[in-house]
Amino acid sequence: MRQVYETNVFGIVRVTNAFLPLLRESAAGRILMVSSMRGSLAEPGAWAGQPSMPYSSSKTALNALTAHYAHEPKVNSACPGHAATDFNAFLGTRTPEEGAVAAIRLATVGPDGPTGKSFHDGRELTR
Repeated sequence: MRQVYETNVFGIVRVTNAFLPLLRESAAGRILMVSSMRGSLAEPGAWAGQPSMPYSSSKTALNALTAHYAHEPKVNSACPGHAATDFNAFLGTRTPEEGAVAAIRLATVGPDGPTGKSFHDGRELTR
């Protein structure tokens, strides 16, 4: 559990805090967290199958970080879905390209776009 949190929570905080001074100076600064439906406490699909407590709870914490960083340049999190990557032995039901759509959309959101939100397939997730 500590190793998962070190990567999915504490590592994200260290990298985000390191880049904040530069992002604050940028006219189009964006922070994009990569989360998961597993991080939601209320989405129907979040508890499908056999969720891993370390992974799921670390993504819940990441969604909370997204909300806490919302006062900074645009900060959002994307949930790519079950994309076929080496993380899941390429057993995902989506291609990596399909999983990347939400991240690309949020990384290029305009100045009036959302901040502090988590999205999956263009829909804001319930925390």
